[in-house]
Amino acid sequence: MAHKLMRNIGIMAHIDAGKTTTTERILYYTGKSHRIGEVDDGEAVMDWMEQEQNRGITITSAATTCFWKDCQINIIDTPGHVDFTAEVERSLRVLDGAIGIFCAVGGVEPQSETVWHQSDYYKIPRIAYINKMDRLGADFYAVVKEISDKLNANPLPLYLPMGKESDFYGIIDLVSMEEVNFEATTYGSEVKRNPISEEWKAKAGEWREHLIDTVSAYSEKITDLYLEGKDIPVEMLQEAIRTQTLNRTIVPVFVGASLKNIGVQPLLDGVLDYLPSPWEAPPIHGIDVKTEETVVVEADEKEQPLGLVFKIQADREAGSLSFIRMYRGEIKKGTAIYNITKNKRERVNRILRMHSNRNEPLDKVSAGDIAVIVGFKLAQTGDTIGSEGKKILLEKMQFPEPVIHVAIEPKTISDQAKLKKVLELLKQEDPTFIVKENEETGQLIISGMGELHLDVLVTRVMKDFKVDAKIGNPQVTYRESISKTVTHTEEFHKIVAGKENNAGITLKVEPLTRGEGDQYVCNIDEKVLPREYQDAVERGVKNAFSSGIMYGYPSIDIKATLVDAEYDEQTATSFAYEAAGSLGFDAACRKADPILLEPVMHVDVMAPKEFIGDVMSHLTGRSGLIESLESKPSMEHVRASVPLAQMFGYSTALRSITQGRGTFGMEFSHFAKKEGGLS
Repeated sequence: MAHKLMRNIGIMAHIDAGKTTTTERILYYTGKSHRIGEVDDGEAVMDWMEQEQNRGITITSAATTCFWKDCQINIIDTPGHVDFTAEVERSLRVLDGAIGIFCAVGGVEPQSETVWHQSDYYKIPRIAYINKMDRLGADFYAVVKEISDKLNANPLPLYLPMGKESDFYGIIDLVSMEEVNFEATTYGSEVKRNPISEEWKAKAGEWREHLIDTVSAYSEKITDLYLEGKDIPVEMLQEAIRTQTLNRTIVPVFVGASLKNIGVQPLLDGVLDYLPSPWEAPPIHGIDVKTEETVVVEADEKEQPLGLVFKIQADREAGSLSFIRMYRGEIKKGTAIYNITKNKRERVNRILRMHSNRNEPLDKVSAGDIAVIVGFKLAQTGDTIGSEGKKILLEKMQFPEPVIHVAIEPKTISDQAKLKKVLELLKQEDPTFIVKENEETGQLIISGMGELHLDVLVTRVMKDFKVDAKIGNPQVTYRESISKTVTHTEEFHKIVAGKENNAGITLKVEPLTRGEGDQYVCNIDEKVLPREYQDAVERGVKNAFSSGIMYGYPSIDIKATLVDAEYDEQTATSFAYEAAGSLGFDAACRKADPILLEPVMHVDVMAPKEFIGDVMSHLTGRSGLIESLESKPSMEHVRASVPLAQMFGYSTALRSITQGRGTFGMEFSHFAKKEGGLS
């Protein structure tokens, strides 16, 4: 395969920018899907999970492959909702380029900002597509300005819209200086190019100047031709745009209305013309396990295999599907491969190329490509797989802590084991989903990133895996800490089976600043207390960190120091010192003015002007702190920080305040003291 003939791209956007519809059109025009599915009809191909069709949102980042002009395009569909941060993050890891989709009415919305900055972090070249030009209130030029202002990007329109709202009928190509029209009777499959008509000549001329002006800043050849008044060849212009896109100095802007079948084929051409192949993307870095040094991983098919598992999907029939991006070498079906993260060999039973929810078998997967491996038993998201001889770890992914939990139990006792198994499967798929058993009540507790996140997971348990379960109300995961320094002496005496167990220790506990975590320090030497007993105290204290002070929530930002100990050779036991450590920590913290900390969320609300007063007073009523208010042509954007406990049921409340026209996104910000304890 020629180097230039493959692209790994992601499509990222705010919820409702029309990302799934655009992906649908791409699959239709590249011949993979023979009829056009609409999200609104619940027939979109990429959203094959039943829930996605019901909710009209994309949850899992399905990877699918299609071909356009002999180039293989692997598309990774990323969720736009902030509850699915882990999905977006792990997709961005394996992309070489991305399409940012913006709604011509909504513009740059909060979630698109988040994802855009995440992709800045991974240094991903991007092109932008301004969609929904047929919608009431569409404004192409305002969105271009927002991309510049809000994303600190340098947007460069390569196409202009002809008309807008219900009068939007085609686009102007500023590179070839032609009008492009799409035949409505064939779902836009026939694309007609004509000379630019009189009414658009002035506008096209003005923006063509802007295009040449921007590109000439990076190309002397183009500057010379421009100053001499000569024609600039299309290939030369495209080459200059491509170079600067790959350098991330410009973002080419495309325009269309996917639902009306306008603008999708030029966008596909843009993927080929301006986004990198795996061999042009910057090489990635790994860590050599032996030397612990950073090494550069080049995309070379002849080298030892190296790949990253970027997603696990549980399939009822096939078991665990491991989505893998190969960076080097190749993997053949029927062979064994080494999981470097887990230090275990795994078997490659089958290799599949996915098309949303259909698949085709492959004999091998090579550097640069994306495929699914069936047969891995241990693999988890973020694992590196490769060869035992040359162990290189691709960097681990970092995922945030879950902040919300619910109790879940099966409707019948016989389903208990099945429920546990299903939850384990889902946990393997999603690193931000945590399952614990409450030792006192025997209840299963599941934790996640938000109400929607848990709601989706629970629905999957019931619908996809057919386990009937009952769910408690969502609960906030609080934390506990202390607000002053206290020194406490703990004596422990117990007779077990006729033997005395004695221990005496003095612990000092002190508060640390938020975010420092828990720390344990031992300040006595082995003459005062032998090493094995020091270790026992440490175990006791560290176990107590997680079991809380007053309410049983994990404690954070506390430093515990062992400052003194009493020791009697005859009656000292490890058991006694471990117990003293645990009980001593609890008692010391109770004296240290314990406080309860609650998760505070960063909330972005978008709503029409006429409702904004009500939206703000409602947020304040939920103990929110308004941080900023920003006006847009059709919407107002409020940023606030609100305790998570006050955000339950907010989506319903916002809908009723704004007559269904408001949207919001939220993500975890920090822990802060909860006033008034637990009510």
